[in-house]
Amino acid sequence: MKLVTEVTEGIRISAHAIFANKLRSALTTLGIIIGILTVSLMAMAMTGMREAFIRGISAIGVDVLYVEKFPWERTEGWWKIRNRRDFLLEDARMIQRESKEALAVSVEGSGMMPVQYGERTSEAVWVAGNNEQSAFVRQLNLKEGRFLSEADVSGARPVCVLGADVAEKLFPNGGALGHRVEIRGKKFEVIGVNEKFGQFLFANMDNQIIVPITRFTSDFNPFPYLLIMVKVRDTARMDDAKEELRGIVRKIRRVPPGAQDDFAINQQDLVVKTFEKVGGMIAAVGLFITGLSLFVGGIGIMNIMFVSVAERTKEIGIRKAIGAKRRTILLQFLIEAATICLLGGLIGLSIAWGLSLVVKKFLPTSMSMQVAVLGVVVSLITGVVAGFMPAWRAARMNPVDALRAE
Repeated sequence: MKLVTEVTEGIRISAHAIFANKLRSALTTLGIIIGILTVSLMAMAMTGMREAFIRGISAIGVDVLYVEKFPWERTEGWWKIRNRRDFLLEDARMIQRESKEALAVSVEGSGMMPVQYGERTSEAVWVAGNNEQSAFVRQLNLKEGRFLSEADVSGARPVCVLGADVAEKLFPNGGALGHRVEIRGKKFEVIGVNEKFGQFLFANMDNQIIVPITRFTSDFNPFPYLLIMVKVRDTARMDDAKEELRGIVRKIRRVPPGAQDDFAINQQDLVVKTFEKVGGMIAAVGLFITGLSLFVGGIGIMNIMFVSVAERTKEIGIRKAIGAKRRTILLQFLIEAATICLLGGLIGLSIAWGLSLVVKKFLPTSMSMQVAVLGVVVSLITGVVAGFMPAWRAARMNPVDALRAE
């Protein structure tokens, strides 16, 4: 009961002292405001980056293995990897014939090219050469029309499927089906339009045109860099599927027994691990910077509290002379420091919440309850740590010497 009374009294005295020196209190909280604002924005930015990444990485699919020349996680020098043989269309066909674990196999060669329809032009469109199974493997949905058929691919027909943004730019009033667009001087009939897909990591998946891979190699690039995507039948057997695929590809590429693979089989978890590693480094740097901000703010609080103790020396002497214990004086100044920091923290969180509404336009983030609680807790801890030395000095004052102070 005594402790509750002392805390209540300490809050009352602290509030009176803070409001008696409004300008000084406001300037003192400035460092804490900046520190808490930085902490909150950093936490929201990291959360937003992670959510955006997870949303984008979901396009890769947990049940898809990516066979290509380059690994996503570099394990040896780039100059060695670049000399590996490129994959061919026949390699994808052999994988599809021989794999028992593969549900579907997609192949892709791509390049950035200008696309034109009448007077409308889009200068940099991602033109992807795919096969008939690519829509299933890549999780593409059609808004209208149809996707590539086996006949389109085997016959190398001049047909295409437009991404949502390309269709909107070239055909703002709709009705793209049946019209012929020009890709680097070659005419292609529009047979379908994809639904809006959104961003995949840093690439706009709606700024693309899909054509048969056979037509892509005949019209644009006879030897493109090929990416083979294998959708596995059962995600529980991913390791088995990967080993089976590795054996098939080694056989296709005639890799001698005991020799190192001259290809890579990539999957989603490699990208997640890389992101976590990079994200951890960014978070560490961010925490160091925000720690410096709070340290500077804490030093400011400590200085002001020392000034406050010096100004109220006689008051401390009177309180101790009439029976106030060291604990009571210590609590009084700790509460005052914590209150100043808490006010700064709440102001910083309010500003961060306002800025989060702006950040939300670029990253899927918002002011969460965890971030708010973190800001409040950090504010209180900073106040207690910064105010402890001045409060301890006040608590240890000799009442006689304090009463003599001018």
